Amino acid sequence: MIGKIISHYKIVEKLGEGGMGVVYKAQDTKLDRLVALKFLPKHLLCDSEAKTRFEHEAKAASALNHTNITTIYEIDEVEGECFICMEYVEGNSIKELLKEKTLSIEEILKIAIQIAEGLNAAHKKGIVHRDIKSDNIMLTHEGLVKIMDFGLAKLRGVNKVTKTGSTLGTVAYMSPEQARGEEVDARTDIWSLGVVMYEMITGRLPFKSEYEQALIYSILHEEQQSVISLRADTPLQLERIVRSALEKDRTKRYQSIVEITPELKRVKAPGIQLPRQEKSIVVLPFENLSPDLDQEYFSDGLTEEVISDLSNVHSLRVISRSSAMTFKGTKKKVPEIARELDVQYVLEGSVRKAGNSLRISAQLIDATSDAHLWAEKYSGTLDDVFAIQEKVSRSIVDTLKLKLTPEESRKIAERPIDNIAAYQCYLKANTEILRFNESSLENALLHLQKGLDILGDNALLYSGMAYVYYQYVNLGAAQEDYIAKAEEFAQKALAFDPDSPQAHVVIGMLNMAFYGNVREGIRQFRMALAVDPNDSDALKLLPIFYIISVGKLRAAIPLMQRFKQVNPLDKWNCGLQGTFHLYDGQYENALEQFRQWYQSDPESPITQFHYAWILAYIKQLDDAFSIIKQSAKATPDNVCTKFSLLLKYGLLKDKESAFQEMTPDFQKTCRRDHQWSYFVGIMLALSDARKESLDWLENAVNRGFINYPELERNPYLDNLREEERFKKLMERVKYEWEHFEV
Repeated sequence: MIGKIISHYKIVEKLGEGGMGVVYKAQDTKLDRLVALKFLPKHLLCDSEAKTRFEHEAKAASALNHTNITTIYEIDEVEGECFICMEYVEGNSIKELLKEKTLSIEEILKIAIQIAEGLNAAHKKGIVHRDIKSDNIMLTHEGLVKIMDFGLAKLRGVNKVTKTGSTLGTVAYMSPEQARGEEVDARTDIWSLGVVMYEMITGRLPFKSEYEQALIYSILHEEQQSVISLRADTPLQLERIVRSALEKDRTKRYQSIVEITPELKRVKAPGIQLPRQEKSIVVLPFENLSPDLDQEYFSDGLTEEVISDLSNVHSLRVISRSSAMTFKGTKKKVPEIARELDVQYVLEGSVRKAGNSLRISAQLIDATSDAHLWAEKYSGTLDDVFAIQEKVSRSIVDTLKLKLTPEESRKIAERPIDNIAAYQCYLKANTEILRFNESSLENALLHLQKGLDILGDNALLYSGMAYVYYQYVNLGAAQEDYIAKAEEFAQKALAFDPDSPQAHVVIGMLNMAFYGNVREGIRQFRMALAVDPNDSDALKLLPIFYIISVGKLRAAIPLMQRFKQVNPLDKWNCGLQGTFHLYDGQYENALEQFRQWYQSDPESPITQFHYAWILAYIKQLDDAFSIIKQSAKATPDNVCTKFSLLLKYGLLKDKESAFQEMTPDFQKTCRRDHQWSYFVGIMLALSDARKESLDWLENAVNRGFINYPELERNPYLDNLREEERFKKLMERVKYEWEHFEV
């Protein structure tokens, strides 16, 4: 058919086909415009019922004139070819779109409103579509919805095309009455719209089965899983709209499409927001009143231990140490802090440590009324510190009337380090680790080793050693020997405590960053979160791997929400959300988040790289180059700075300079990491270093990078798409991505 002229239409290319037609793109030679021609398949030309239905589609759609409905120009039969000429829509079906990206709630609402408005226009003319599904709803590149395929439409006053009792439509989108073969009305389109909304929100159908009869049974008798349980950022109003549209009893469903549109318009799109919890608390840094200022580590350690105790109570939202510590030495009043963190309760206190003597005071405040709910002072010796910590935690639980499970109670009473001298070594090591530089890591190792010398084998101290050795490599200060040491100490920790979340996190990071075993890394992070749902490292890193490494964005959303709940002031919230939007193709949203991330930490090479990257994506090259220049001057040997420079040279098509940045140490570091290998691969593709780019991309995939939607969408890879190596790589990645179970 390609190149053939039918009437005054020249066939350009095939667009697709279904049971009731083959669609081609064509040039209207009379009016000099592109159109779509839908032909009745040759094997149906002698089928009078099929031919009648085909004409029926043209009459149904041609009776409508609405922005959200495909325009029908004419129906004709030439040389035995029966066809409908219609508006050519340049874009993608919703079904195709959902394969490529996760739609934001805002996008879903815009699409659903337009579908409803198009259906309203049809229903006003007495036309019921009867085959609404994501396959036949197109979205133009400008975001305009076009409803297509009125082949099964039911017109008021027109005789049925099929015999009584038969069913028409696509089973997965059928209303119960349609599945039973009953007479249908506009409410069947409302049901199908509900199915499409469900699919857009969750990425799956509400009812699914390999067998048609089982699917029909499910539609008739089973309840769909709520959308909010599958996607936590779904607004409650939208969940209610979908649930009402999918009422099996049509008398309980929306009775008219006009009821839905205003309700959809009232829904507030939340982006990534937080579900409120009933009770929440921040433990402010305990003030150090000790005569020796070097005892600061002890008051900070007490703060952290109380936070850790309370985090075991799952019915209480507890702000993390990193966000709580931002208020150290603050002059802000309690109600102001509570508003900033969105919490109801605040614990504040002080510590005085002189020699072996200890005095601790604490008070719990209801920030909504500024009322003091409980206050207590404790005096004793260092040996009493563990008992005092537990008393503080249990007093808060009692005051807030929280009911503890036996497991929660056990964890509050648990003492991972029960020797005060070893405990002080652990607290000092933690203070050093948080400084994240080579000398402080060395000090941390000394403190941890001293603790082990005092106490002997201990899971918490071993996992601390593992974390320090990992950070050495992460900083680029060490290589394979320290990777082996990190693994060794993490395994020692698990030998003494198989549930150690800290050890599981380290093993997860080693598998992800160095071993190329993404599945095992994800499993380890999940094990850590099963023990400690508030573990900040796991909550921060696991969504990054879901988003970047395996392209499963929906799996990242609840983790990002949880991270923001317990770390509301952490600058990584912007980094996480920016990364989510970047890999979802929402570049303007990514720009805003990365800008905030960069502004919160403008000296960091990682924030500089991501901000420059998104600026380059949206063609603000001067601003991107300015950021890269700043990074290259301050930290020329940092891995992220190297990525920034590779980006710059790629944009300038300066292959020679790009290769000069590829030092042996840089290559060695990046080849271990699938994400970093991917970054190098796309930047070299941009430089048109095709062979080298493919080498790096293959290494990324070999080490676990299977983000098929990202490889499909990334414009920096366009010059590789005709390469046979790239095509084979894409086939492999697509298979692995489609078969990856979250």
